Amino acid sequence: MSGLPMPEAKVVKEKIREGDRLFSALYLEVENAGLLLLSEGEDRLGTLAAAIPQTQKMAVPTLSSILLGDRNVITARLFAERLAGQTNKIALASVFIKSIDEREAGPILVKLFKKTLKTKETKKTTTVSP
Repeated sequence: MSGLPMPEAKVVKEKIREGDRLFSALYLEVENAGLLLLSEGEDRLGTLAAAIPQTQKMAVPTLSSILLGDRNVITARLFAERLAGQTNKIALASVFIKSIDEREAGPILVKLFKKTLKTKETKKTTTVSP
């Protein structure tokens, strides 16, 4: 090892309550990627999408694909693409919704997404080191 400090992973956890429902976000960021779990209730893995940020050489917008699951596909891809675009890193986004549909959950999850990334930017994060 060269003695250079290794970058540390950042972890952000946020929750919001809408009516009688709790929504949670767990965000893990490493040097080249970000993983975002958006869940109704406690943290769970849901439909998982991956996206890569757009580069100058790409003639198309951010590319995304579903890796796992078949519910909330549009929402998972939207958040993966948005995360990739805002962080300029590979993005994985998971959406788990159990009692409401995507249209109703969308605005709530957008609020949670923004709150989570704002917390990340203000450095209220837990760092994880080896």
